[in-house]
Amino acid sequence: MTRSLRDWQLSCIDTALEHFATTPHFFCQATPGAGKTRMAAELASRLLKQEKIDLVMCFAPSCQVVDGFRSTFAEVLGRRLDGQIGAVGTAFTYQAMEYRDEGFWQLLDDYRVLVVFDEIHHCAGHDPLLSNAWGQQILHRIQDRAAFTLALSGTPWRSDDRAIVLARYSTPEGHLICDYRYGLKEAIADAVCRSPRIVLLDNQKVKLTEEMGPESTVRMFPSIAKLLGESPVTYEELLRHDDVINQLLDLGCSKLNELRQIKPDAAGLVVATDIEHAQQIAQALESRGGVCCIVTNKIPDAQQVINAFRQSASPWIVAVGMISEGTDIPRLQVCCYLSRIRTELHYRQVLGRVLRRTGESDDQAWLFMLAEPTLQCLAERIADDLPEDLAVLNEVQMPASTSGSTPSSIEAADNINNLDNSIGCGKEQAIGAGTTSIISLEGFSVEPSHQVSFSQHYRQQLLACF
Repeated sequence: MTRSLRDWQLSCIDTALEHFATTPHFFCQATPGAGKTRMAAELASRLLKQEKIDLVMCFAPSCQVVDGFRSTFAEVLGRRLDGQIGAVGTAFTYQAMEYRDEGFWQLLDDYRVLVVFDEIHHCAGHDPLLSNAWGQQILHRIQDRAAFTLALSGTPWRSDDRAIVLARYSTPEGHLICDYRYGLKEAIADAVCRSPRIVLLDNQKVKLTEEMGPESTVRMFPSIAKLLGESPVTYEELLRHDDVINQLLDLGCSKLNELRQIKPDAAGLVVATDIEHAQQIAQALESRGGVCCIVTNKIPDAQQVINAFRQSASPWIVAVGMISEGTDIPRLQVCCYLSRIRTELHYRQVLGRVLRRTGESDDQAWLFMLAEPTLQCLAERIADDLPEDLAVLNEVQMPASTSGSTPSSIEAADNINNLDNSIGCGKEQAIGAGTTSIISLEGFSVEPSHQVSFSQHYRQQLLACF
């Protein structure tokens, strides 16, 4: 393997090797898009050459990420990671751990094994009674048997206040202790990641007409936030209306067309709410003459669709439950966020899909979304790699059930506090504030009992981080 490593990867590998001289567990937090998988593969290569390990095991939250690990490790090590004869090791999803027999786990006793955990925040627990299913497997099967463990995460916190498995926390503050940290600010300065540009679309004159029997009432709202907070209209209903979709897609398509003048294979991602929603969005994109594909967790050949898109120059991909975490498509540079999910983990993971740089001409990433209050707060926190209110282990009450449901990238609502102290993004009213409307949302029917009309007084707020 002749491709050079980034400075942070070299530094992290050296730190890990020094750390492993005295402690078997190493925790690395590196911003999404920084190249954690490549760093892990190079660290494994060093340990193999130093004859400190015999085998490698990797675990990740999805099949797509597992495939990426197998490919990268095979490229770096020159040996397969498929568990077959002649392989250097194996890679599985966390969910598959419980289906491995004792003969598989015996490898940890018979050989010196490096175990790599990607996106370790999905695995909870120091105490088996406060662990989820994946955390229990790690505590029971791996913790005291592996020669070394490498835990990786771009968003190292959980929304349920349980400890991340194998992680250390300070006493008595409960702050997560990372053995190595590489934040978004550093990644942008090193030209490893793109600088995010987050555009929040709002409307200054929203009319709500409510039918009450033979009577109707009309109310006006000065923003989408006021509409959502003081009326029956829900955020998901807004996301499904054709004119809302068109407005956001117009912004995304305009920006992507601009970027493709410089980088012809630049691509865009639309994150949809469900399959029906994805099909609606795809039709809107195709009506603009754009070529797009849909990938969902219900498509049997989803990974083949993603791989084909990765290698193509097709402009758009619409995703449901996919491409939110660990999926590497470096040419993605624009994202339209039309998901109903409003957790900090999911939001940052989606943004991370458009942050990975490929060259000198792609130094900006663009994300377009509605100015919904929770999402706006999350956007304002992007500069804070470890939000204090999330990456702190609080006292946890014993859960009603200890069976531990299998976690996913769709987590429960995150605890969002102390927002005023963690903003850190430069705000500026930009991109034609107040004059950017293309489509009026007249006659927006969200329920039989009420209608919403949007004026042409649209407003875009640009959050330019770093």
